[in-house]
Amino acid sequence: MQTQSTDLHTGLDTILNAIARWVRNYRATLGASRELMQCDPQDVAAIAQDLMISPAELLTLANKGPDSARLLYRMLTALGIDAQELSKHDPMVMRDLERLCVSCAHKRQCAHDMAAGTAASHYQDYCPNAYTLDMLFAGHEREAKPARG
Repeated sequence: MQTQSTDLHTGLDTILNAIARWVRNYRATLGASRELMQCDPQDVAAIAQDLMISPAELLTLANKGPDSARLLYRMLTALGIDAQELSKHDPMVMRDLERLCVSCAHKRQCAHDMAAGTAASHYQDYCPNAYTLDMLFAGHEREAKPARG
């Protein structure tokens, strides 16, 4: 009887934690969007210009939420690419990868492939970052192989 009660309690905790996480993400997304909407159009345009995107893209990104590019980081890991190193050495490429990931319409497929462990072999079929990821992966592969002498 104690095991059933513990299992039920654990299951309920998991559900409540998921709901709480969703509410936090929703509030964070709403907060970022509201903050941006309080800026005057010139400020929004200046921020967008600094990020090298259009003001409309900036508003779209602000509405997506803080976790919107998490699948990109998982994909980079699956391909053996260090996201922190990429951010440090080529921040423009990383920013472009993030921007495309955030606006991607194939997140469900990507998440499914990540869960199945097949994302690294299937992303070319749907990922808007496929070309860049292929180039990064090819470069990573060249660096990983010892030079022949």
